[in-house]
Amino acid sequence: MDEKIARKIGMKMSLWMGITLSFFLSLTGLLISGHFTFPGLAINFLISFTISLVIGFLIPMKKVTDSADAKFGLEQGSLKANLVNSLISDLIYTPVITIVLTSIAYKQAVSHGASINYAGMLLPSLLISLIVGFILIFILMPLFLKLAIKTSIPKTEQK
Repeated sequence: MDEKIARKIGMKMSLWMGITLSFFLSLTGLLISGHFTFPGLAINFLISFTISLVIGFLIPMKKVTDSADAKFGLEQGSLKANLVNSLISDLIYTPVITIVLTSIAYKQAVSHGASINYAGMLLPSLLISLIVGFILIFILMPLFLKLAIKTSIPKTEQK
């Protein structure tokens, strides 16, 4: 595949997965906190999306997942490869996003007088976010990849 097309696919994947993960992880965090507000969702989404974009542009996920597939002898696109690739993506993106958003929420809660344990706030949030993130990535990554390929490769070159 042409390198220009591969980069276009990678950028679309990074953008679409970033938007989707950011929205749902922000929503999940706010719902489990019990303090959902639309401004809170918007702020969390923007922070999360920014983090996702930075990670997406710094870490070449295609190279990372291809390397893992090769190391474990997995066929690209197989169920096992999708499980491993989803886990890798989840472990790269979700903890960073969750730690940052939880830290912000913790600082805000403490500044308003709450007496709360940071670890008690972070660990359940991280566990739930890892599960939600894995499920989203596992389901959406193959769908977004097909869409990115379809919208990036000229119709004359599509099979």
